[in-house]
Amino acid sequence: MLYQFYEFQHSVWSPFRHAAEKMEEVFRSPFMPVSYTPMGRAIAASCHLFERVTRRYIKPEFGLHFTEIDGKKVAVEEEVVLLKPFCELLHFKRKTKKKHPKLLVVAPLSGHYATLLRGTVEALLPDHDVYITDWINARDVCTSHGSFDLDDYIEYIMYFLHHLGPNTHVLAVCQPSVPVLAAVSLMAEDEDYCAPTTMTLMGGPIDTRVSPTEVNKLAEEKDIDWFRKSVIAQVPVNYPGFMRNVYPGFMQLTGFMTMNLERHVGAHLNLFNHMIEGDGDSAEQHHDFYDEYLSVMDLPAEFYLQTLQTVFMDHALPTDNMSWRDRKVHPSAIKNTALFTIEGEKDDITGRGQTEAAHTICSGIPAEKQKHTLHPNVGHYGIFNGRRWRTEIKPQVAAFILEHDKELGAKS
Repeated sequence: MLYQFYEFQHSVWSPFRHAAEKMEEVFRSPFMPVSYTPMGRAIAASCHLFERVTRRYIKPEFGLHFTEIDGKKVAVEEEVVLLKPFCELLHFKRKTKKKHPKLLVVAPLSGHYATLLRGTVEALLPDHDVYITDWINARDVCTSHGSFDLDDYIEYIMYFLHHLGPNTHVLAVCQPSVPVLAAVSLMAEDEDYCAPTTMTLMGGPIDTRVSPTEVNKLAEEKDIDWFRKSVIAQVPVNYPGFMRNVYPGFMQLTGFMTMNLERHVGAHLNLFNHMIEGDGDSAEQHHDFYDEYLSVMDLPAEFYLQTLQTVFMDHALPTDNMSWRDRKVHPSAIKNTALFTIEGEKDDITGRGQTEAAHTICSGIPAEKQKHTLHPNVGHYGIFNGRRWRTEIKPQVAAFILEHDKELGAKS
């Protein structure tokens, strides 16, 4: 009944939210003298804040229509090149003849849409031919498509890599680091010619026994049955995925918000003050961030529970006990794929050293094909978005990919 109660609560607030919108319009109207007074601006700001707090945020757009290559503005077109029941493979097709390394960005399936990586993709576009996994909200997937678990996730990655062909580079942000490493391990063992040339893992939970965070500790304190009973719900009747078992996005968002509740409350109070003061730029920055941050999606229950068990409870990958469809996963089989791991010193989601652990278990990769960086004063989000990502981290990623690219690396 958890999901149904959430839907009911949203319906109850709906008329009040619409009333707040209309009241804000009245108290912002230039024809209303009170709109020029502190009281009028305070009422308008209060209505705006109420509407945003009670709103349901839809999936945002990437909106990346242009990039700049060699100082020239180049058009970008979004193109779905593969459609699977739970994911679209999205290509950012650039209108240029210049050849750049082919890069598959694997977005996390952890509650937010792939658009959370908009800044990641935007920075990569000038130097890479970018594809991204655009995961579909589980509540919108009909039950006739069956279940989707961690094994299916790994299979999707291998399927996408086969579609893109040889000399593809793969970059995983946070959660997908484990399934990406597993997929590359399986492909390496099979001597698959489509195994990626490089693998970049950013803030990924390869070994959560290292520097455990609050997220890791929660998984250790509870057993899998507790999570199954406490956080799994069925999709209500008003969605295509009716009766599908999911981990609701609103529950994941609640967890994210409570981890830094004081900061989020402060941000909304600042929004209130900015609107009273007429500081439109600061208010717009707040809107841009929270329109993305508050847009969440449901996860298939099978995927969520299997990931919890495999990654956070059993630590299967670093202990050499991970399997894919009853087949053992051997990271030591990777020999030809170059490995780059990236961590942030202030990461409160993936602790320091958890991603670097990939180098230990990928013992077959030569030293000259391995690289690790730890960025001081960078949090989890800052690894793949923001100024530090654009100016410090992304250039290192681009240089690493180009250095090992089988076609362009030799020419550079």
